Amino acid sequence: MTATLIRQVRLSGDQESRDILIEEGKIARIEPHIPLPSGATLREGHHRLALPGFIDGHAHIDKSLWGMDWYENQVPRELPAIIENERNFRRHHDFDSQQQSERIARLAIAKGTTHIRTHIDVDTEIGLKHMEGVLATKDKLAEQLYIETVCFPQSGMLGRPGTLALMEEAVRLGADYVGGIDPSSFERDPVAHLDAVFELAARYGKGVDLHLHEAGELGAFSVELMIERTLALGLQGRVTISHAFCLGEVDPAYQDRLIEGLARADIAIATTAPANRSVPPYEKLRAASIRVTAGNDGIRDTWSPYGNGDMLQRAMLMGLKYRWRQDKELTQALHAITYGGAEVMGLTDYGLAVGCQADLVLLDTRVAAEAIVEPPLARTVFKAGRLVADRGECLF
Repeated sequence: MTATLIRQVRLSGDQESRDILIEEGKIARIEPHIPLPSGATLREGHHRLALPGFIDGHAHIDKSLWGMDWYENQVPRELPAIIENERNFRRHHDFDSQQQSERIARLAIAKGTTHIRTHIDVDTEIGLKHMEGVLATKDKLAEQLYIETVCFPQSGMLGRPGTLALMEEAVRLGADYVGGIDPSSFERDPVAHLDAVFELAARYGKGVDLHLHEAGELGAFSVELMIERTLALGLQGRVTISHAFCLGEVDPAYQDRLIEGLARADIAIATTAPANRSVPPYEKLRAASIRVTAGNDGIRDTWSPYGNGDMLQRAMLMGLKYRWRQDKELTQALHAITYGGAEVMGLTDYGLAVGCQADLVLLDTRVAAEAIVEPPLARTVFKAGRLVADRGECLF
């Protein structure tokens, strides 16, 4: 039996330090003092704060430029132009999605992330290259990071014949979810787009995670169509709407009806809390038992120069966007990057309790709220009880 004893760490809300005994990758005991078992590895916690491993519920690790030459950003403002700008970059640059996804994954590990759901571009120019690259990274880093994959028609599906067939190939290759993008404003045919996405997911027993940037009532109409299809196909609990800006833009009565429908269909919401758009009503969603997670979105790519893979920074951006200032309010941001993400990803053994998988991060900070507003640089990270990062450095 492999065992590790982490000596003297503080759990959130506790003043006194405790020991955590890990056996076979699971938390076996949490007590004030545990004698070191024979043959066990001892790790000193130094009375640091222990939090569950962070979860990035919405990422694009296949196309980060992290570690490459600086990309001079002249990013357009409109979605079609941004997408075409990215496609043009790929045509003229040697881009290795396996290398880049591994680079950003290792950065995430060093910052305390233990689970990522990533959207992976599939289109008629790059084919399945990005999917193959990320799946290779997933296999390579399986003991350090869990990567959940979404095949994503970033460039559109209906207007690019052959894309749907590639999406099906991506599912056969191993994609966990089927993605989609703005059914009305970008694809211009919401019924056809959503029928294709949901039918593919249902046929292969997969879930759906769809990017919805559409504003106001147009976006709300797409939400209604997704609720209908989720219920009709029995996909409750397996559908996520990413971004969902429209939920924060419609009038309160319509918002309440949408929330009721989302709860009935058990559709989850993933937000990145961007500075320039409305955000879903977090408290109302949670009050309706709707699962909500947060993610970094793209990290230093042709879309934006921002991001560093740090989910604590994303929690801080959530706090700023939602105007959360009280400690109890900031716990909502922490929930989004931990237990909320676990709920969206369907993780049943996540957390800091006996019997849970031993995914945790140790931080030099007094309380969780302080970690969000001033993220500490030096972090120690365990994945299934294995030390994978220490003092901010990935060890593998």
